Amino acid sequence: MSLALFHLAEVLARRRGLVLAGWLLLLALLVGGAGALGDDFDDSVAIPGTESQQGQVVLSDRFGLTGAAGQVLISTGSGRLTDPTTRTDVADLVARTDAVDGVSVSDPLDGDDPLLSDDGRSTIAQLRFDDQVPSSRVLDAVAAAAEPKPGSPLTTYVGGDAYKADNDPSRVPELLGLMVSFLILAVTFGSLVAAGMPILSSLVGVGVTLSTVVLVSSVATVSSNAPTLAEMLGLAVGIDYALFILSRYRRHLGEGLAPTEAMARALATAGSAVVFAGATVVIALAGLAVAGIPVLTVMGLAAAGAVSVAVLAALTLIPSLALLLGERLRPRPPRERTRRSGRPRSPRRGVAGPWVRAVTRVPLLTVAAVLVLLGLVAVPAAGMRLALPDNSTAPSGTSARETYDAITRTFGEGYNSPLSVAVDVIASTDPSGAVDDLADDIAAVPDVVDITMATPNPGGDTGLVQVVPREGQTAASTSDLVRALRAAAPGWEDDLGVGQILVTGQTAINIDVSERLGGALVPFAAIVIGLSLLLLTVVFRSVAVPLKATLGYLLSVGAALGAVVAVFQWGWLSGVLGEAPGPIVSFLPIFVMGVLFGLAMDYEMFLVSAMREEYVATGDPRGAVERGFRASARVVTAAALIMTSVFVAFIPAGSATIKPIALGLAVGVFVDAFVVRMTLVPAVLVLLGRGAWWLPGWLARRLPEVDVEGAALHRKVAVESWQDEHGTVALLARGLVVPGSEEPLHLAVPPGRVGRLDVAPGAGRATAYVLGGRGHQQAGELVVAGLLLPEQRAAAQPLVTVVEPTIAGPHDSTPAAVAARVRLLSSSRRRRRELTAAATILTASLTTRVDPPPAWRGAVVEAALALASGVRVVVLVAPPTRRAEPTLEGLAQALADEGAAVVVVAEGVTPVTEQAPEERGARAGEVFA
Repeated sequence: MSLALFHLAEVLARRRGLVLAGWLLLLALLVGGAGALGDDFDDSVAIPGTESQQGQVVLSDRFGLTGAAGQVLISTGSGRLTDPTTRTDVADLVARTDAVDGVSVSDPLDGDDPLLSDDGRSTIAQLRFDDQVPSSRVLDAVAAAAEPKPGSPLTTYVGGDAYKADNDPSRVPELLGLMVSFLILAVTFGSLVAAGMPILSSLVGVGVTLSTVVLVSSVATVSSNAPTLAEMLGLAVGIDYALFILSRYRRHLGEGLAPTEAMARALATAGSAVVFAGATVVIALAGLAVAGIPVLTVMGLAAAGAVSVAVLAALTLIPSLALLLGERLRPRPPRERTRRSGRPRSPRRGVAGPWVRAVTRVPLLTVAAVLVLLGLVAVPAAGMRLALPDNSTAPSGTSARETYDAITRTFGEGYNSPLSVAVDVIASTDPSGAVDDLADDIAAVPDVVDITMATPNPGGDTGLVQVVPREGQTAASTSDLVRALRAAAPGWEDDLGVGQILVTGQTAINIDVSERLGGALVPFAAIVIGLSLLLLTVVFRSVAVPLKATLGYLLSVGAALGAVVAVFQWGWLSGVLGEAPGPIVSFLPIFVMGVLFGLAMDYEMFLVSAMREEYVATGDPRGAVERGFRASARVVTAAALIMTSVFVAFIPAGSATIKPIALGLAVGVFVDAFVVRMTLVPAVLVLLGRGAWWLPGWLARRLPEVDVEGAALHRKVAVESWQDEHGTVALLARGLVVPGSEEPLHLAVPPGRVGRLDVAPGAGRATAYVLGGRGHQQAGELVVAGLLLPEQRAAAQPLVTVVEPTIAGPHDSTPAAVAARVRLLSSSRRRRRELTAAATILTASLTTRVDPPPAWRGAVVEAALALASGVRVVVLVAPPTRRAEPTLEGLAQALADEGAAVVVVAEGVTPVTEQAPEERGARAGEVFA
């Protein structure tokens, strides 16, 4: 990864103008397309396979109830609604509303049992729209038609599920959040130009993401909350990822490197960590699909898309812009500070050093204090109640909220959240009587306050009973009522002789969604925790670090959820936020857990990787923690403050869904960065000492090598420096340890030369295949044809081959044998012809020069085919007998004369050359030709 990003910077340096133009063109096309098509968001929630969803399908098919529902509360200031004059006004108002295209309205006063309040002055007319998400034109037309005529004693409120918050959120808090982020960046970089670049990059990324979400909404179901969540995450991670790369770039510029080289190293180090961090966030957000709720899956994918775009912008847009600015981003050398006396002052020191020394002075005390503090903050989360928001949480002053409150005052809260019960009466001889009997049974259930409708459909095969609960949708009693009705349904089916009874309606759907989300929380947590342990074990190659990081993540999640419950469920800041206390939106815990997982891994990566790098270099566990902390604390602090300020900016003007999510993420990020990663982590690592970096040998051998710290880049730079001093080599092994041998090996073979490597008995083949990129080294450094192993093993394998002379194929070097071997190497006729011709000539040349015995002819063919295929390094495994040495040396020299670097691996032979001082005590390689 780091080497690929290193080369990406070189490409961007040559094509920076084209990359910038590509981003701007992409943004223009997407924004233009989104503006032309417009958005088509759908906030309906459905879970395929649930009873409520099955019932909704039945009502749609049998009653034509396909669209959203609404309500019109009609009241009179004098008399009763059933008075003749007032009754006529109500009928006229209902008729006008029913005439609006796309909606139907039932007259609540028509029939023998009209719906009236206790004082007879209010009623509720039920609206049924054709569309699940009515257009604003239809909603406005219904609201206008429901307005009483001038002089009428009637007053009306229009609301219900079809009507959501109708005020656009203010963008002022978001702008303030961006301004705070800009100030933090300006202080961090000491440059206004550099401070503006992450802001610009994140805005471009968010523009691309939001336009894409709008376009997708025209072909798929997308919640109106998805763009806001994508915007919030896109801004936060976009600024942070750009900050990580740009700060590393300016640091390398300050070291005197040229811009292209500085950016290449920045991408190889910080860029690798950004890719890893972004990938963890994307995986966690995509994992929201585990809940099985389409609308939540789409929200997770939209947010994951925003993070993906932020990563791409950080890896391409920021480097291109930085390279275009060139030397303007190079930091100025610090001025020497002097006292008035003229003597130089000591340089300013930040707070990172004193802080890390303070928290690690008595590490056990720090650990205990953090655990107690975060445990107390997480206590409210134990009493968290989950529900999907209804109009009771709509912003004050909106028609949806005013209608909800008016109905609650006049009739009771349950009239805002009716339940629908569908029953199959096709087998009944008296459909109307069966429906009435079912209504009577339902009315006897506790917490049922009214039955507003009980009727079969025109076909007489399905009945509908409208049930009013005592409390609203988010109340625990309403959820209990749904479960009670479903539990009683089988008995009613037997007693009444009817078919399947289904409890449905939007209230039941929302309750089912909440229960499904609550049930998915534990599996999702298990997935996230398992993923955290796996990823961090691979990255840090340690047992303690992943366990510590996962515990810290759980502490951050607990603190975030505890704060959300205290503020939004207990109502601690309800006066400030303008939100009435109530249950927490159902998908908040799973969403916050997913996002915080990725963000926590960000800070873990950038902070702990610096500590691990220091430990690997020095072996001093305490010193590594302190030096690694000082090296990364400034950037991590700036990143955490920026992300927290962005999330806080979405709290004041956000919807009832967005506010608690933004608060949870803001608290979670702040706690994770400053309390967990910058306080608990150093204390734990110092407490564990060397044990923090321990990994069992059997596990180390099975884990893949993942370079997210840019270690490969440092090795590449070291190899290039070595070659500048000693000359170019085709194969370089330093301190190489292979399976079957504990002694490190050293060898350097230039092109066109032969090198001999003497290894312990039994380790010959293993060593040869490690050198050939077909085996795994246990330690040390190996470079083949300029490529680092194991990181670039796939690219190195075509450039190196291993030949075992006594088992290298058929003992035949005729052109026919060559052609037969070529057919196994390529399916292209043209390529086969070219290889056959080149290999035949090389085979003849090698055979003439070496005069191999019959047992070696296959080896000659294999070596000739390798050279014809472009192999640059040939590894020959020496036979165990010394009688073969002349032939072996002859073949090795002949291959070297053809320009290849040749390595002869022999077992059990004492080295014949004096070892370099730094190599004494190890088996050494010899270049003897």
